[in-house]
Amino acid sequence: MSELPRYEYVKLADAIAADIASGKLPQGAALPGERAMTDLHGVSIGTVRRAIVELRKRGLVATLPAKGTYVIAMPEPAVDAPDESEPNA
Repeated sequence: MSELPRYEYVKLADAIAADIASGKLPQGAALPGERAMTDLHGVSIGTVRRAIVELRKRGLVATLPAKGTYVIAMPEPAVDAPDESEPNA
């Protein structure tokens, strides 16, 4: 079964979250401005704004009015499978 297509704002939010997880955008770092992100990622300003809302929902960034958007947390590691080193009950 093929994977469902993802919205552009989710793709952008995932890309920014990956930059945060990798340390490219450390805690306390400011995200580029909305207009800079439109040029950087080749998306509309509406897509950038929705991506930032998504990142706020995930608890990764906070936006301060007239100041910008800042990284406040690292993403939780994904839990795909149980740890194989633990014995089964």
